[in-house]
Amino acid sequence: MTRLPRLLAGAGAVALIGALVAGGLVHAQRPPEHPHAPVATGTTAAGGAGPGPRRVSEDELHRHGGVPRGWKFSVPPGDAARGRELFRELECYKCHEIKTEKFPAPSDGKYTGPELTGMGRIHPREYIAESILFPNAVIVDEPGATGPDGLSLMPSYTDSLSLAQWIDLVAYLKSLTEGGEHPMSHGVERVATAGEYRIRLVYTQGHSGPGGHMGHQGAPASPHLMAFITERESGESVPYLPVTATVQARGAARRTITLRPMIGDEGFHYGADVVLPKRTTKLTLVVGRTTARVSAAVKGRFSKPTTAIFDWASEAK
Repeated sequence: MTRLPRLLAGAGAVALIGALVAGGLVHAQRPPEHPHAPVATGTTAAGGAGPGPRRVSEDELHRHGGVPRGWKFSVPPGDAARGRELFRELECYKCHEIKTEKFPAPSDGKYTGPELTGMGRIHPREYIAESILFPNAVIVDEPGATGPDGLSLMPSYTDSLSLAQWIDLVAYLKSLTEGGEHPMSHGVERVATAGEYRIRLVYTQGHSGPGGHMGHQGAPASPHLMAFITERESGESVPYLPVTATVQARGAARRTITLRPMIGDEGFHYGADVVLPKRTTKLTLVVGRTTARVSAAVKGRFSKPTTAIFDWASEAK
């Protein structure tokens, strides 16, 4: 996995973050009852409708440290076309190759930065935004990503980019979803929202060799089905859930698999080593009532079985 272009860095980035919050360009999900909080129902820089306000009680703010449950910054949508033009004007293509684009190649044929082909498929918008603002927030240990000091090679464009340009550049990089060799190139992923949960279902096919995955002690990784189940609003993982997946495939009997709580490189999830038939058409995930003790503040939540149905046929191979 590659790291993104380093455009903004240092003290200027800190000042920019302050401007983002003060100007309301990054939606901070503040309680809309605050008399000075911007109402996020207007139009964005790209002309589209922004997200609606989130209403919370004062009691909820107190129970969650002065902020709404699951509070975080979110980057507003930008204009990918304008972002692409900015990428061209800044000549970012001289350091970063994008195989799906027709930017000029470096005169010496060498790219000094990581390739960006398909990176928008696996990185959320906020990760891309942080990469631009703080090039040294995460250092990827890959050739060409850092200098002799171990820090990013990306120069600072702090004095060259406006906030609108930053948002548009994020939109363009997020739009790069085609091509590239990334972990999900060898698997299938589906996302659904059901009941109290957001469910991300991932099936990795256990390839080994270049671009593939290896298991313990260098052995080829087994095909693995993973269900990342998070709370719908906060995005926090929900443990202590009984989870089963029923597999439907053409020409085969239905099969129900129990997904166990697991911790791996991907984080906490419910999973099982299983080979899905090539003609799999549908996966039905059933999330049972939590076995954890539920406090009075959330009484009644996580107590009803929830079913999510995933269409698998469009990417089954």
